[in-house]
Amino acid sequence: MEFSLSRKLVAEALGTAILVGVVVGSGIMADKLSDDTAIALWGNTAATGAILAVLILILGPISGAHFNPAVTLAFRLRGEIRTSAALAFMAAQCAGGIFGAVLANVMFDLPAVQFSLTARTGPSQWLSEAVATFALLAAIFGCVRFRPEAVPYAVGLVITAGYWWTSSTSFANPAVALARGFSDTFAGIRPIDIPGFILVQFLTAAIATPFFGWLLAEKR
Repeated sequence: MEFSLSRKLVAEALGTAILVGVVVGSGIMADKLSDDTAIALWGNTAATGAILAVLILILGPISGAHFNPAVTLAFRLRGEIRTSAALAFMAAQCAGGIFGAVLANVMFDLPAVQFSLTARTGPSQWLSEAVATFALLAAIFGCVRFRPEAVPYAVGLVITAGYWWTSSTSFANPAVALARGFSDTFAGIRPIDIPGFILVQFLTAAIATPFFGWLLAEKR
C-alpha cells in the first residue's frame, strides 16, 4: 500500500504526539502515585515501551512509523526517503511532540506551556544518548533485515531497556528531547540541555547507518 505524503505527515505528527503524551503523562502520574523514584521510573518505562509497539503496529503501514528525526535521517542516508519528505517528516515529528507535551500538561491540570528545570547534561549523559540511539537503530535495521514483523516489539523493548541501562533514560529521539523541554515534570529536560542531546543523536545516526549497512550486508 502507498499513502500520500500528507497522510504520512499526519501519521508522523500523530504518532509522535501520542508517544510524547504518554512519556510525559505517565511520568506525571507515576510521580504523583509514588515517592519512590525507582517505582515512578518503572511506571514511565512500561507505558512508553507499550505505546511504542502499538503506535508502530498501527501507523507503520502508513508512514513507516519513524516518530524520530534521527530515524528519518538514517532512512534518508539509506536512500529510502527523499530529502524534501525527510525534512517534512522531521517538522511534523517536532510539532507533534510539542503538542503531545502540552496535551499531557493540560490533562494533569498543569500550565499548558512550561519549561523544564531538570538538568540533563555532561559527558555521561551524551554518551548515554549515543549508546541509546545506536541500540535503537540496531533494533530497527536488524529487524528490517531479518524479522520485519518484529520491529514494533523490538523498538518498544529496546527503549524499555534503555530507560534503565543509560544514565539519560534513553531519549534517543530529537523530537522527544525537544518536546520534553516543554514540561517541567518527571520526564522533563532543561531547554538549555536539549541541543547537546539532539547533536549526539543525529551524529550517532550518521555513524550507525553506514555501519549497519556494512554489518547486515550479505557476502557477495
